Amino acid sequence: MYGNDFQRTDLECGIRVLTERMPSLRSVTTGFWVGVGSRDEPLELSGISHFIEHLLFKGTSRRTARRIAEEFDAMGGELNAFSAKEYTCFYSKVLDERLDDAIEVMTDMLFHSLLRQQDVDAERRVILEEIAMHEDSPDDIIHDLFVSALWETHPLGQSVLGSQNVIRTLGSEEIAEYYRSHYIPRNIVVAAAGSVDHARMVELVSRLVDCDAGEGNAARHSFVPEIRPHTVVYDRQTEQAHVVLGTQGLPRQHPSRFALAVLDNILGGGMSSRLFQKIREERALAYSVFSYHSMYVETGLVAVYAGTSPENVSAVLELIKEEIARITEKGVSEEELSRSKDHIKGSLVLSLEDSGSRMTRLGKAEICGGDIFGLDELLNRIDAVTAEDVWKLAKDLFGERKLVATVIGPFGDRELQGHLF
Repeated sequence: MYGNDFQRTDLECGIRVLTERMPSLRSVTTGFWVGVGSRDEPLELSGISHFIEHLLFKGTSRRTARRIAEEFDAMGGELNAFSAKEYTCFYSKVLDERLDDAIEVMTDMLFHSLLRQQDVDAERRVILEEIAMHEDSPDDIIHDLFVSALWETHPLGQSVLGSQNVIRTLGSEEIAEYYRSHYIPRNIVVAAAGSVDHARMVELVSRLVDCDAGEGNAARHSFVPEIRPHTVVYDRQTEQAHVVLGTQGLPRQHPSRFALAVLDNILGGGMSSRLFQKIREERALAYSVFSYHSMYVETGLVAVYAGTSPENVSAVLELIKEEIARITEKGVSEEELSRSKDHIKGSLVLSLEDSGSRMTRLGKAEICGGDIFGLDELLNRIDAVTAEDVWKLAKDLFGERKLVATVIGPFGDRELQGHLF
C-alpha cells in the first residue's frame, strides 16, 4: 500500500524503484536492496552473503577499491553496506547534484565486481577478524546464540557473519556462482529518499543496469519452525553474565504486529517499562535490561535481554518470567497502554525526519513483501491498539510458556540449567 508521498516503478528488467521526496533537503539517501541473506544459505555456504557484501567494495573492471573510495570522498558522500537474515543493502548519501555519479558507481559495484581470488583471500582475513571481534563481545553474540537455540533447525537460526570453518574454505568460483544466482535485477529494489525526482531516478537506473544481468534463482522456501523449550548455558570467564529469554513471535504481515509493538514497549521498551522498573530500579539486579522483537516472512521472535552478576542469573530469570506471567494473566492498564502508544508514535515521527530512515522503510518493506503506510496511517494503526488486543496477544505468545533461554557466564560445572525452568 503506497501513500501520496511514495512513487514506485517496476522496470522491464525486474528492478523495482521506489522514491520519497523530502523537499526541504539537499541530499539523497539511496539503497540498493538485494533479496538475499543468511536464511538463504545452505550450511556449507554459511556466511557467503556477508562475504559477497565485502567483496563488492574490492573493485570492478572499471574501478579499483581505492578509486571507489576516492570517488565517494570527492563527492563528500557516504557509502556503506550491511547484511541481514533476509537481505543485503548497499547505501549511499550524497548531495542531490551528485546523485548521477553515486548511482553510476553503485551499479558498477553491484553488477560488475571482479570477485578475484586475491580479493577473496584478503577479505577472508578481515571477515575472520570481524567474527572473532563479535565472539569476544558476549553482550552482542548472546543474541545470535539465542536465535540459534530458538530456531535450531530453521535457516533463520543461522548467523549472518557465518561459520569460521566455511569462511576459511570459500573460493572465488563458488562465491561468483552464488553472486550470479542472487544479484539479479528481479531480486533488487532501489529505494531513495530526500531531494530526489522519481522520473530521474528511474531513468538513471534504467540506463545503468544491464537487463541481461542474469536470470538466476531468487526463490526462497519458508516454513514455520517448531519451538523446543530449553536452556543453553555457555561457560565463559566473563565479569558479567548475559541472559536472553524469549519465544516465537509474529510474522511480518501479521495483523497483530502493532499490538506487538505496544506489548514489547510495555514489557521492556523503555525506562518506565515493567522489566526496567522491576529489575533495575526496584531490585538493582542489572544495569541493562530490555525486551525486543523481530519479524520475518513466516515467523518472528520476542525476547528479553539482561546483563547481571553471575550469582543473580536465576533471580533475574525468575523476575522476567514473573512479569511475563503477570502480563499474560492480568493484561495491561490503560495508563500503560496510553504511555506506550505515545512513546512509539513519538519515536516513529522523530525517526522519519531522517532521509536514511525513510529510505530504509521503503526498501526493507518492498524487498520483504510488506506494506508501506503513510505516517498518518501508521499513527492511526498504533492508536487503534486496545488493552484487550495486547492482553490477547500476550496470552497467544506466552500462554504455553514455550520459552527458550541462553546464558553466557563463568558457570563452570555448576548445574545452572536445573534452576531456570
